[in-house]
Amino acid sequence: MRAKPEVTTAWVALDAGQVQALLPHRYPFLMVDRAFLHPDRWEALGFKGVTYNEPFFPGHFPQEPVLPGVLMVEAIAQVAALTVLWRHPEARHRPIYLLGIEQARFRQKVVPGHLLEVHAWRERQRGMFVWFKGVIWVGDQVVAEARLSTGTPVLAEAKDGCEG
Repeated sequence: MRAKPEVTTAWVALDAGQVQALLPHRYPFLMVDRAFLHPDRWEALGFKGVTYNEPFFPGHFPQEPVLPGVLMVEAIAQVAALTVLWRHPEARHRPIYLLGIEQARFRQKVVPGHLLEVHAWRERQRGMFVWFKGVIWVGDQVVAEARLSTGTPVLAEAKDGCEG
C-alpha cells in the first residue's frame, strides 16, 4: 500500500465549487468536499467531513451511527473520477461507469466527526478502461481500501499518451 501522499503547492487545489463543477453528483450523494490533484499523475486526494446530519445516519445503526462501507467505496470512485475529469475536460458531461469493485476492505469504523482523506490513483489503463486503487485514512489510520475498474467512452477517443 502506498503511504499517505504529501500534498505540495504543485498539486492543484479544488474547493467545493470546483469539485461540483467537475462531478455530476450533488447532495446527498456528493462524497467529496474538496480535493487536490497531482499535476503530473492520475492521482488525487479528496476530503469529506462526516457529520451527524448526513441523511443515512438515522437509518444506519441509529444508536451508533456508522458510515456505510458502500459510501466509502463511492468516495474513492468520485475522487478517481476527478482525475479523469481534470485531465479530460471533454468527459465532463459524459458518464464514467463504475464497472467493478475488488479487494474492498473496511478496517475501522467511520463515525460523525471524522475527516476522510481519500487517496485514489490510476494503476493501469487500456483504452476506455481505467483501474484505480483507493485508500481512505482518518488521521493516521487506514479505514478502507479498494480497487475499482471504471470505463468511459471519452478515453477510447482520447490520444493523450496516458496508456499505462
